[in-house]
Amino acid sequence: MKLLIAMLLALATMPAMADFSFRFGDAVVATGDSPGTVIRKAGRQPDRIVQIENRRGATVGERWEYYLESKQVNFEFRDGRVVDIRELR
Repeated sequence: MKLLIAMLLALATMPAMADFSFRFGDAVVATGDSPGTVIRKAGRQPDRIVQIENRRGATVGERWEYYLESKQVNFEFRDGRVVDIRELR
């Protein structure tokens, strides 16, 4: 029991990590989803698409930015799949 409590306390004090899903109304976008799935679930194209480059300048992915009422939601794509979801307030 003490071990369980210690583990829960340790998890509660960890810094916030990237989200693995985001809800657009009743639809949920999750890591692993394709670009088409994100557009369908969001109900629209992203407001902005930013190319992600490596140190040599080669494109390695995209960041799709959706500007919502009180926040921005970014979906990072690599190899045609969502690998990261971040909410910015």
